[in-house]
Amino acid sequence: MSGYIALTYWDLLWASGFLVLNGVLSIWLKLGLERKLAVAVARMVVQLLIVGFLLKSLFAVQSPWLTGGVALFMLLFAGREVWARQDRKLRGIWGYGLGTGAMALSAITITTIGLAAMIGADPWWSPRFALPLLGMVLGNGMTGVSLALDTLHSTVKREKPAIEAQLLLGATRWEAMRPFTRRSLRSGFMPIINSMAATGVVSLPGMMSGQILSGVDPTEAVKYQLLVMFLIGGATGLGVLLATFGSVYRLTDERDRLRLERLTSGE
Repeated sequence: MSGYIALTYWDLLWASGFLVLNGVLSIWLKLGLERKLAVAVARMVVQLLIVGFLLKSLFAVQSPWLTGGVALFMLLFAGREVWARQDRKLRGIWGYGLGTGAMALSAITITTIGLAAMIGADPWWSPRFALPLLGMVLGNGMTGVSLALDTLHSTVKREKPAIEAQLLLGATRWEAMRPFTRRSLRSGFMPIINSMAATGVVSLPGMMSGQILSGVDPTEAVKYQLLVMFLIGGATGLGVLLATFGSVYRLTDERDRLRLERLTSGE
């Protein structure tokens, strides 16, 4: 099979009927999810339509500055999502900057290496390759970083007496925080580990499925999917490590004291 099967807007409208059914079931069962479902669907449709028109224009222009501007916007939006998903957040610029900075360093570095050295895009910043790959890396990194930070901040607040007892007994801040740091790292790593473990047998990833549906040879689609998963896993792990250790550094000081006043009170 070659080429791809073009979809019409009627096809999309027909497929959306299943979500309408979910909304009806939510009303019938009094789940209270119909409004959230409608808002989520509306946001998804609007955002994807805008992205589609934007990418079409970017592909025609081929400007590194425009590509960089869109990548920056994606990064800042992902950072905002990381910040919003935490119950307790670091105060001030650290609250937004730590997660954003960790994702920026990990995602941009690994995406650039993947584009230039492995995929061999010419030019490496081509929006056709750079933006979709960066989006996949950021999407997964966002989940891992937000889970790690939320787990760390909630746990440290709850275990304050145990941490301070360790500090009083002469432990350094890194030693006293070690069990909670490990717990946070596990939380951040778990989604991507589960995703990789289930890929292929339980689920076919969206990128691979899309390539197969558009006519790409399945073996080529598998190779691309493996490459993308390796890059996503590496970037997520690096981002989680940077964000977690950065937060431990911020929540303690050079005199080995716990500084929970640097956390917000939470909801």
